[in-house]
Amino acid sequence: MGCDFSSSPSKRKPIVVAIGRTHRGTVLLDRLNHFQTLPDFLDFLKQPTTDNTPCVAGFDLPFGLPRQFVESMNWPPTWPECMDKFVSHSREELRQFFKAFCDARPAGAKFAHRATDMPAGSSPSMKWVNPPVAWMMHAGVPLLREAAWTLPNMQMGHPNRIALEAYPGLLARELIGHRSYKSDDPHKQTPDRWLARKDILHALDMAQSKLGLRLKLSAAQHDTLLADGSGDALDAVLCMVQAAWAHLQPEGTYGLPNFDPLEGWIVSA
Repeated sequence: MGCDFSSSPSKRKPIVVAIGRTHRGTVLLDRLNHFQTLPDFLDFLKQPTTDNTPCVAGFDLPFGLPRQFVESMNWPPTWPECMDKFVSHSREELRQFFKAFCDARPAGAKFAHRATDMPAGSSPSMKWVNPPVAWMMHAGVPLLREAAWTLPNMQMGHPNRIALEAYPGLLARELIGHRSYKSDDPHKQTPDRWLARKDILHALDMAQSKLGLRLKLSAAQHDTLLADGSGDALDAVLCMVQAAWAHLQPEGTYGLPNFDPLEGWIVSA
């Protein structure tokens, strides 16, 4: 499963979930689900999987804060207690904490980074604008905890619900470089971005990524992903492919290195 998450989902910007399965090196997309509210998404996360079969899911939201920031705040150095502290604050309180931390640092090094950010090319998890990934963590991690998903090396939960931090930009950049393929602004959903999405889908169909998996779509699914100028559906599918790769790694490893459990790690980085 792959999830393009929104911290404030709506009809215009829902949470999109891609659900599929693997078969002999191929990832097949079964369906796309859309959730317009966080409670609806939580209800979905709590549902047992079909026939109680294991589900490995990639969520496009950070699972942890940079250790450097946590230590500067004197917050608990263990992940569950740190997340309790993090979500106990409002977004405005957190924004003030982040801003004070950044203001005290030199230009060019304002944000603290997690160890996974460099290999993944991801934004700092304490970033509150463009994109506001800190708010995604603030909204999303409590849902995974309440629904008792297992976050490997971070939280033990249901053994058949494995949540991994995914990042669609990591896979997209491998396939098309730094070309832009999406925009939430309809006026910026250009032919060039349409062509970039088409090139991503072609590369996935040809198994051209280091993950070595082929994405198999129906003609209707291909057209749906291509037509979505926001890229949300495609991002969910990219996260699903990353989760499929993790699912195929040696049992219980999910392809993860020996990472800092306070910070978390982006799968396949």
